[in-house]
Order: sequence, then structure tokens, then C-alpha cells
Amino acid sequence: MHETAGKSTVDQSLWLPHTDAEALANARHGNPFSVLGIHETAGGMALRVYVPGALGVDVLDSKDSALRCSLTSVQIPGLFAGLLPHAAPYTLRIRWPDGVIQETEDPYSFGLLLGELDVYLIGEGTHREIGHCLGAQPTEIDGVEGVRFAVWAPNARRVSVVGDFNSWDGRRHPMRKREPTGIWELFLPRLGPGEAYQYEVVTIHGEPVLKADPVALATQAPPSTSSVVADTSPFEWHDEEWIAGRADAQAPASPISVYEVHAASWRKHGGDHGEIYDWGSLAEHLIPYAVDLGFTHIELMPIMEHPFGGSWGYQLLSQFAPSGRFGNTRDFAAFVDSCHRAGLGVILDWVPAHFPTDTHGLGRFDGTALYEYEHPFEGFHQDWDTYIYNLGRREVHGFMLSSALQWLRDYHVDALRVDAVASMLYRDYSRKEGEWIPNEYGGRENLEAIDFLRHLNDVVKEDVPGAQVIAEESTAWPGVTEPTAAGGLGFAYKWNMGWMHDTLEYIAEDPLYRFWSHDKLTFGLVYAFSERFVLPISHDEVVHGKGSLIGKMPGDEWQQFANLRAYLSFMWTHPGKKLLFMGCEFGQWREWDHDRELDWTLLRDPRHKGVQDLVRDLNHLYRETRELHQADAVPEGFQWVIGDDRKNSVFAWLRHDQPGNPVLVVANMTPLSHSDYQIGVSPAGVWTEVFNSDAAVYGGTNVGNHSQLVTEDTPRHGQSASLSLTLPPLAVVVLRPA
Repeated sequence: MHETAGKSTVDQSLWLPHTDAEALANARHGNPFSVLGIHETAGGMALRVYVPGALGVDVLDSKDSALRCSLTSVQIPGLFAGLLPHAAPYTLRIRWPDGVIQETEDPYSFGLLLGELDVYLIGEGTHREIGHCLGAQPTEIDGVEGVRFAVWAPNARRVSVVGDFNSWDGRRHPMRKREPTGIWELFLPRLGPGEAYQYEVVTIHGEPVLKADPVALATQAPPSTSSVVADTSPFEWHDEEWIAGRADAQAPASPISVYEVHAASWRKHGGDHGEIYDWGSLAEHLIPYAVDLGFTHIELMPIMEHPFGGSWGYQLLSQFAPSGRFGNTRDFAAFVDSCHRAGLGVILDWVPAHFPTDTHGLGRFDGTALYEYEHPFEGFHQDWDTYIYNLGRREVHGFMLSSALQWLRDYHVDALRVDAVASMLYRDYSRKEGEWIPNEYGGRENLEAIDFLRHLNDVVKEDVPGAQVIAEESTAWPGVTEPTAAGGLGFAYKWNMGWMHDTLEYIAEDPLYRFWSHDKLTFGLVYAFSERFVLPISHDEVVHGKGSLIGKMPGDEWQQFANLRAYLSFMWTHPGKKLLFMGCEFGQWREWDHDRELDWTLLRDPRHKGVQDLVRDLNHLYRETRELHQADAVPEGFQWVIGDDRKNSVFAWLRHDQPGNPVLVVANMTPLSHSDYQIGVSPAGVWTEVFNSDAAVYGGTNVGNHSQLVTEDTPRHGQSASLSLTLPPLAVVVLRPA
């Protein structure tokens, strides 16, 4: 340690104890407010400022900028001190070697920043607006504009804010620690939105590490890793009408048809090697596209900031920040607003199960297992090489709850689809015997994660009326969509993974052998009303060697297109909400690649255009036909007419609206057409074919029932009358009473 002035020439009351001075010089001081700023000493009001690298510091009067005094360099390079006659507000004028003169208020002249109630609620895990409390918040204190920083790191020895504003020097702006919660805070005057920053954390082991802000509201675009001070000024929304009606639009009796999108690869400027679309371009092109095709919602794969694009967003680090890849926070809000004004809902994939191990992220944030479990049998996910959130820790519980609420409340998002719920529910998920730790009762259930999910769903209903939470849950866990008061998890909907696996296996079979797999298409109706289901054909089904959706279809190209049209028609007429991944709507041959845009040139081919037209018409049929959605989640909405014609691979069923009005759906899953096929119906009278997936406009053979049909007075299949139908090959037809 270097002493630049002797005690004989400088008032000894300005000097710090040797240990304090050394701690400042080594960037290890855990309580900088105790030595910096103004303090009463035996000699008077002592002001100390630590600005390593500065040539000198003057003290100005805050009111008129008059010079009050010049500080003296003492003890260690960068430590300046002087005696003031009073503690009136002051400004520092700092002279730097490059000739720059910086004027700023002293960060160590401000008192406690976070209210005691905020600190208490964060510590208890019950604060519901952490995104407005921790992190970087542009604010004004005592008439001074700047940014308030706050971060939870209870076991850190020291935390500093670093950025270009202090040459990334952790000695310059160490923070104050608030006990007992371990929140560190500091107000930096004259900073504003757009400033990049990180936290330099001296861990419990004494090692300095750079960390991104866990509660950052904005970030730099990867591969940069810094957080960014966001513009938190109010956004002007124009979606009041949508918000007022979305509870009805997302209810079980309403049609919900979701277009799942990976924002970075839907389309690019100039093709595969061009720039990805930002939120403005997506608003201009994606929204009208989805609206034209009749979808009710867009679901975005995770757009929270994630370091590795190849994770598709599912290994995210910033639970509060939209990815900088697509623009800033206001750009994202404007995109959601545009969706709503176009009548389109927005669903975000959200990942509370795990997070990546990148060194600048949440892992071992203060040198301890802060956000994750300590033991690897609980805290490390072997399949994904990620840490697992310790949702049993109240601060982490509150952190994740606030993240969910922020997307729904602040960004007006309509629903969160919770990824990998099964991995959260079971302590032995994807683990061998002896590699997992039972719960306190000796069971495999993750009780703290279950409590979190139930609490999440209850709080969302309470705090954000009309918003929803959807579960991607792949097991037979009971009551996923049952109310928490009845012992359920409380989700609005659950992805029906069993239906997806069974039906894809069926449709991939050569029609010659579908006789043996007949039950795969009917089994889903055994449990179709045990939960409120979404039928998902998601990105997971068209990656990792699984091929594209049309690529799963058997036969020559004509049969592949016919099978695809029949499968989509079966899906849209089956009970359950619909979800289709981008590219499937026009039969992309190539497996999805996150680095390439969709193969839009295929739409020049009438066959691919026919599939797209089919999806558009299915969406409009689904939305406009109450019988196909109004009693979607109750057994009364569905009735088998023919479920056992294995020989012909023919299926027929009735869908009913709430008053009981029917439509008839008939699927022929062989390439042979059938004439004079007898099917029981009710009521008797005139019936009309309103949809045929084999229509010529879709690329089919145009076989079907082109005129009105009159029932025969012959009861069949438990119905009071019957129809004689022509069944087109590999096709689905929909008929309704005239």
C-alpha cells in the first residue's frame, strides 16, 4: 500500500484505519458507506471519495456550482479527503488524466434506497414485483436523476457495479449490503437507459467474478453478456378492448388455435444468411400472416435472453429481459400491442425448471448454491447440463413468481406455457436408482416445485385476470388442470403429449398396416376429458432426426400430402385446443433448423399452397363452427359413431355444441375411396358436406359428397337415421344438418 501524504501534512481525522484503506485498495471492502461520503470526525465533517486513477477532486456547491474545497490525496492512490464546514448537498468535479472533467453527485451521499418493506418481502419470497425493485431502475432521488442498482447476493464479501462509466473497475462503485436479507444496493447519479453494466461479485471464497444482473430488464445481444439499463418509462398501450375480452377468448368453450414460432428462424432479411427479423419486422410480417391463416394465438419459443442460440431459448439466463437479438423492451411491448390490436393473443414459453451453467449467469452467484440446489442429485440436470432452480428457497420462489407476473402484467402477455413441468414434479426425473434424493416423506415428488406451481397459478388468477398458465406435462400426473382448491395444480390447459405420440405413430404407418394400429387413433378419447387439453404438434416433433411432419407420412408424394391433410383435419376436428409449429402449415419437407429460415419458396408449388389453404380453412371452420369448440372439454361434446371399422380404417364421430347441435366428422385413413358407406346420424333430414380435405383446391382428387344428402329412415350405430356417403381416399369430411 502506498502513502502519498504524511500524517504531519494532512489532518489525521481524514485518515482511515489501515485495514479499511487496504480493503478499498484491494476491492475487498464490504461496507463502503462506513468510510466513504461524509462522516463526523474529531476534526469536523470529513468527506472521503475513492476514485482510482483520478488526478484530483473538487467539491462544488450543488445549488450554484461554487467551489467549496479541493480534496487532498491521502493514504492510497485514488483516495481523496477533506474537511467541510457543513454537510449541505455537494457535487464532485473529478479530473482525469485524459483531460476529461466529470461532474457528478457522490453515490455515497445517498441514504438507504430500498424501503424496509421491499427488503422484507424479497427476503420472505412474497414480493410480486421484483422486476421493479431489484436490478437497474432509472429513478430520481433528491432531485438527482440516475440509476438505482440492487442485487441479492447474501454470501458475497463485496459487490460492485461495473461498466464503461467506471472503466469496469470494481474498486470504484462497491455497493451497500442490507442485512439480514443480503441485498446490495447503490445509486449511481447521472446514469440512464442504455448503459451496459455487470456486477463484480467477490464470492464467499474471496474470488472476484463478473455476473450479469439476475433481474436485468434488458441485455446486450449475445455473444456480449452485459446487462443493460432499460427504459422503464410507461409504454402507451392500445389494447384495452383485447384485454377486456381475453378471458372469454381463452376460455374452454372458445376456439384456441396456436401458431408456434421460433422468432429467429421464421423469416430472415434476404434468406438463410440474412439478418433475423426484429420485433418491428415480425409485427409487419408475422402478425398479418398468422391472422390470415386464422390462428387465434402466436406462441413464441422463449424470447427471454439466452446465451446460446442453439438452445432455442430453453436455456435462458435473464428471466426478466426480452432478448436483445430482436430489439429493446419497448419494441417487444409494441409487438404484443400490435398482436392484440390485430385480434391475436400472445403466449410465451417460460422456463422455471432449469438454467445454464455459464459463468456470468445465476450459477454459484455469490460462491454458493444460491438459485440452485446444493447437491447435484437435486441441483444438476444431467440431460440438459443445467442447474435446477431451488424453488423451495423462498427468495428463489419469489424471484420466479415475479418473473411470471412481469411478462403477464407489464408486457400484457396472455399466457405462459411452462416448459418441462414433468422434470419439476419428480425428483427422480431422468435419474437412475441411487442418483436422486427422496422428499421428506421418502417419495419421488418434488414437493417444493409442486407448491410453487400451485402458488403460481393461484397468484396469476388473482393478479392478472384473464391471463393463463399452460403446462407442458408429459406424464399421467393427475389433476394438472384441476383447481388448486380441489388438490390440482391449477393450470388452464395441459399439452396432450400422449395424443401426439399415438397419432403420429398411427399416421406414420403404411395404410396397409393401420388395421393393427387402429386403437392409436381412438385411445385419446378414453382420457380426452380428464384434463383441459391442447393438442400439440410442436417444434419437438420436427428436430433431432425426427424429420418434418410431412416427412413422417408414408407412401408416394401424393399419398404423403393426402396423409398430411387428413392428419391435420383429424386434429382440428378432435376435442382439444390446437397448436401447430411453423412450417408444418405448408408441408415443409426439411427438418427444422434454427439457423435457417423456413422454406417459403415451397409455396410456389400448388401442393404446398394447398396444405396452407387447408390450414386456413380448418381454422375458419373451427372458429365459426360452435360444435367443434363450444363443448371442447366435456364428454357431452363428443360421441363416437364408428370407432371399430378396423378393416377399412374408417372413423366417424359427432361433435356437439352446448345446446346439443351436431356436426358429423368422417375419416378414411386408406388410399381407397368408398361409395355408399352407411353411417348413422341424428337428426334426420338434409345434411351438407361443409369441408373435405380431398378437395381439388387443396390438391386432392375432389372425391366427395357434392350435393345435399337426405337421410334414410334406417337406424344405424345407435342413431335414429343414416346417411349413404362417398368417402374420399386418405381424407376427412365434415357434414352438418342443413
